[in-house]
Amino acid sequence: MSEAKRLSPIARTAYAFDWIIIGYCLLMVAAILLLGRPLSVYTDELAFYAATGLIALLISRYVDPSQSRWHALVRLLYPAAMFTFFYRATGGLMFLLTDQFLDWQVVTFEKMILGANPTLYFDAHMLNTWTNEILSFCYFSYYPMLPIFLIVTFARKHYRVVIEFTAAACLTFFISYLLFSLYPVEGPRWYFAELYANKIEGPLFRPLVEMVINRGAVHGGAMPSSHTGVALVIMLFCFRYYRRAGWILLPIVTGLALGTVWGRFHYASDVIVGAAIGIFSLGLVWKYRGAETPDRTSTSEHRELSRQDVS
Repeated sequence: MSEAKRLSPIARTAYAFDWIIIGYCLLMVAAILLLGRPLSVYTDELAFYAATGLIALLISRYVDPSQSRWHALVRLLYPAAMFTFFYRATGGLMFLLTDQFLDWQVVTFEKMILGANPTLYFDAHMLNTWTNEILSFCYFSYYPMLPIFLIVTFARKHYRVVIEFTAAACLTFFISYLLFSLYPVEGPRWYFAELYANKIEGPLFRPLVEMVINRGAVHGGAMPSSHTGVALVIMLFCFRYYRRAGWILLPIVTGLALGTVWGRFHYASDVIVGAAIGIFSLGLVWKYRGAETPDRTSTSEHRELSRQDVS
């Protein structure tokens, strides 16, 4: 019997991001069963991770991207549709290991290293409307950045880039989300709420950022900054495959990283850890790129994708 026939159908059709999603769902189910007490509090999260892992398994098994562009759209971009739901699910898992947020440890560490907390220093000495607005624009740019990157690369039929990026994004998100539960931090906008002397004001992007955060952010999940990690991954993918776009994103992603602290959403430590996770995930994916060669991708497509590298 040939090696291909000895492999199960799922092994022949699954991409790295499928295994990452399924593995993360199984890990979270196991963590809840082992650590969640009382277990009745976590029934929604258990159901979510079990159902989501099953959906990923079924899509990887039954959706053939070679059948049509619509099949390819579902097959390659379904993880992006799940990211928001994965993030929302972390809100119920903040206290799996501890019953309190651990901001005091981060604050103590940063004050010991830096002499002051950056977000409090910005509040006391550096806030002004135009800087607020520029950094709020950079922070807000995260929200359209990921879908635009995926839609453009998919529309250009750069499927290998989509596959590689999605694997790196999944790793970055899921490592970050796991740390949300292992080391819960609520962030300076909650922890320092009574210490801020000034309001961060801006005519457009600051109100937009506040609207998104107030409506969609979970309480907690500050350590690490997954925004910084994923934005960094997008920028580095652009530098590798679409260099001009990478140079455009460089000041935006830099402003985003600074804006997370300026805007009181993260501590400086959160940004550094988030960036480290993004670089680690990206390095891991690029180290093993080419290890999977889907048998449903044509030779001509592989030849076309191989021309995308920018040296």
